[in-house]
Amino acid sequence: MSEALYQITTLADLWCNYVKKCSEAGKALAKALSTNFTVKILNLSSKSLYNESGKALAEILCNNITITSLNLENNKLTDEAGKALAESLHKNTTLTHLNLNNNLLSHETGKALAEALCESTGKALAEALCKNTTLTNLNLSNNELGKSAGKALAEALCKNTTLTNLDLGINTLGESTGKAMVEALCKNTTLTDLKIGCNYLSESTGKALAEALCKNTALTNFYLSNNKLGESEGKTLSDA
Repeated sequence: MSEALYQITTLADLWCNYVKKCSEAGKALAKALSTNFTVKILNLSSKSLYNESGKALAEILCNNITITSLNLENNKLTDEAGKALAESLHKNTTLTHLNLNNNLLSHETGKALAEALCESTGKALAEALCKNTTLTNLNLSNNELGKSAGKALAEALCKNTTLTNLDLGINTLGESTGKAMVEALCKNTTLTDLKIGCNYLSESTGKALAEALCKNTALTNFYLSNNKLGESEGKTLSDA
């Protein structure tokens, strides 16, 4: 397949999900994409690519001007690949959809991506979100981001003006992230879909989020399932 990409000049969508080719094939595919300028949608979910392939793809994203959607869901990527991908977002100007669901990313990658979404400092994912101006959809659900990354991502939302869909479900974000998200929702004017379910948020955070929703004019879909919000907070949120 990677050899064919050197010659094909019309292919726009490439789906290789659930094909067990693993790391070496992933690196070969990344190399082929360095000279292919037609593929726009690339789905490599559930291929066990591991870090070397992830880093190779990150390097390609630094210069690629055609790929708009990249799905790396369920690939056993850790922070080594995650931070490389975050750093590539500083340079990439075309990617709009990035799916990193169900990998092995932690707070280091989370903070790096957050920085890429604004224009200040932070760590690798947080850093990317501060400076990137094209990404609209980011799925980081079911990783191990933790509190510090969650807070950095929330702070990035105060400055980022392009992201419309963000999924942070199942990441043990905790109360500090919930409070930071309250401030983000008061300032952000572009995010329309936010998922922070199953993140150990409490009743006080739920109440504060409800108050923030009264000020926010952009959010249309907000998922908070499987938190400890309480019945009254749930009603307040639904009323907001």
